This record gives sequence, structure tokens and C-alpha cells, in this order.
Amino acid sequence: MRLGEVERLRGELAEFVADVFASLPRRDQRRWGGCYLRGLMLDGRRKSIQPMAERLPDGNMQALQQFVNQSPWDPLPIRRRIAERLSEAIAPEVWVVDDVSFPKCGTASVGVARQYCGALGKRANCQVAVSVHAATDTASCPLEWELFLPEEWAVDDRRRRRAGVPDEVGHAPKGGLALGLLDRLAAQGLEVPVIVADAGYGRSVSFRLALEERGWSYVMAVDSKEIARPAAAEPFQPAYGGLGPPTLPRYREPARPLTSFITPDTSFEQVAWRQGSKGVMTSRFAVVEIRPSGKEACRTAQEQAGGRSLWDGVLAARTLLVEWPHGQDAPTGYWISNLPAITPVTDLVRWAKMRWRIEHDYRELKHGLGLDHFEGRTWRGWHHHVTLVTAAQAFLTLRRLDPKAHTPA
Repeated sequence: MRLGEVERLRGELAEFVADVFASLPRRDQRRWGGCYLRGLMLDGRRKSIQPMAERLPDGNMQALQQFVNQSPWDPLPIRRRIAERLSEAIAPEVWVVDDVSFPKCGTASVGVARQYCGALGKRANCQVAVSVHAATDTASCPLEWELFLPEEWAVDDRRRRRAGVPDEVGHAPKGGLALGLLDRLAAQGLEVPVIVADAGYGRSVSFRLALEERGWSYVMAVDSKEIARPAAAEPFQPAYGGLGPPTLPRYREPARPLTSFITPDTSFEQVAWRQGSKGVMTSRFAVVEIRPSGKEACRTAQEQAGGRSLWDGVLAARTLLVEWPHGQDAPTGYWISNLPAITPVTDLVRWAKMRWRIEHDYRELKHGLGLDHFEGRTWRGWHHHVTLVTAAQAFLTLRRLDPKAHTPA
């Protein structure tokens, strides 16, 4: 936005800041919060503190530095209020779980390490954050964030102290961070919709099982090499030979990869899921019922039965969604869901494809609002900046959803 446009929004923005930043105890903190949001929305190549302060009529680099990097305000209540307002405004059909990377130089910025960097498509020096977004076909916004702390940071006391990493924060896998964010949102009393994610999370059977234990529905992309058995497969009880421990139930046929479940007899149907910039987006999809059969699925089934000797050998049935576009030699996408196979295929497809809505968020957050422009190095500063960027996008999202409500009389 140009300076004149941002200045005309000051009244609306002040109302938004008064509500969302109500947890900040001091008036000057709320004032600098609003100032920072205007700086993020204002046009400019860099959205770090110094250039934003220079572009704003009331910008003060020292005050903004202190507010973002040193001031001990808690970002969680602000994100809670954003989640409440956006969940009400968007009425999300799904929550999207994903992670995003921030290329970095040096080794001092909190959480930076040589790891896979999605922004660059290769291993590189970067930070990685896990996020949960509320989404429909037409609107989305991040609700929660957590910074991924690599193992090398968890054991390096010197780096932790310099970056201000809290003592209770250690290394956790991205799936564990995502579960923590989902639990935090559910604890607010927000209704948990269908949870969707790419194969980075969907391939983790333990992550899917954790969602099931919480009673949540999901549609997760998975690798085609995951193994399963047909839904009609039944275990049998081998005869006991009289020596050694009792024989256990087992399936007659071995588990096989998901690709083997698509045969010439598999019925595919054309499904349209949304209007794109080049017309209605359509492809061919099939729904197949399977029984995931990897080691983790078997181990969990035994645990739920009370032990290996008490397990009846039956693996849980799950719904497999497969995409095979016209003109392709083989299917291009596989998703597993714990929703019943009688769920309308149009719904399964829309939810699966809604995961891509998150790319719109990341594009606006990075290119428009400077999500990856933060130059501070501390745990506190990173979480403050991410929260402020989320607030800026939430404000813009609310205006897009209901522009009349924000039109001056």
C-alpha cells in the first residue's frame, strides 16, 4: 500500500489494535504495535525495522527495536485473539498444517541450521517454522506458529543463552510441534475442522494416529510407497502346534504399496473443486478403502487391544483418495483419510486441495508483509515479528471479507 492508503486506514487499524493487542499492558506498546503494522503494510523493498521506521511519518527505529526485540510482552494472547476473530470471520472448512523456511546467513539467528530449505528447494542455512492456518476456498490466515529448534541448538547452551531460548524449549520433530499448536487452538474452544497437510506430515503414521486419538478428522497426502492391505482382507488364526507360545492372527496376503490398489477396474470420476484463474479446476479421482499395514499401524493396533497376545489381528480401515489426471501415465496424488469411504468424493477432493491455499498465505506474508525480512536474532524477537505479521494479514483479511464494514461513513 502507498502511504496515503495506509494513513487512511489508521482509524480502522486503531480499533483492530485496541481489540487484538488488548493483552499488552502499556499504551505505548499498543501504539508501537499499530505503528509496526502500518510499516508492514506500507510499500517498500525491505520490511525490517530500520527501513520501516524511515518510511513512516511517526517511525522511531529505537522505539520499534525495543518493542520487537527487548520488550517482554507475550505474543500468545495476541495470536489467540486473532484465531478467535479469524475463525469467526472465515468459518474454516479445514486447518492446514505446514512449515515454511527462512534462508539466513551466519549461525547466530535463533534456530538457524543447515537443513532442507523449501524456499530454496535444497539444503541450506535457514530457519524453519511450523504453522496452522484456517482456510476455505476463498480465504485463509495463519492461526498459530512455532519455531523449529534443530538438535544442535538443543544441546548448545551458549547459543541458546545468546538467542534467549527459554529453558523449557528443546528439540521436537515438526509433527510434534504441529500437534502442540493444534492442541493449543483446540484448548481455546475453537471448533476443529478437517485437518489437511502435505506428505511431509501425512507420511507420519504416528502423527495421523495422534489426530485420531484426539477425535479429529483428517485428509493427508501420503507417499505412494506406503503399504496397506485391501479392506476386505481378514486375518486368520493358524492352528496351534502345541509347542511354544500360542500362534497369533495374521493376514494371508502380504501388504503392498498403494500403487497396487489402482487396477483397470478402479472407477475414476471427474471432480471439480474450485474456480481457478484459468477456469474450473477439475481432475479424475477414485476412492478406495484400505487397511494401512506398516509397522507403526500394527504396533498401535496391538497397543489399543491391550497387548500383542490380545490383538485379534484386524487393522483399521481407512479411506484412500487417488488422483489420476487425463493424459498422465500414472496417478499423481494419494491421500489417506479417517473419514468413512461413503464421504462424498467432492468433499474429500476439496479438502485435500485446500491445502494449497496456504501458498497464498505464505506469498502474502513473505512478499507483501515481510515475514522473512526480520533481522533480529532472538527467540523473543522472532516470535514478536511473526505475531505482528500475522496481525497485519489478519487485518487485511478481515477487510477483504467484509469491506463494507470497514468503509468510512
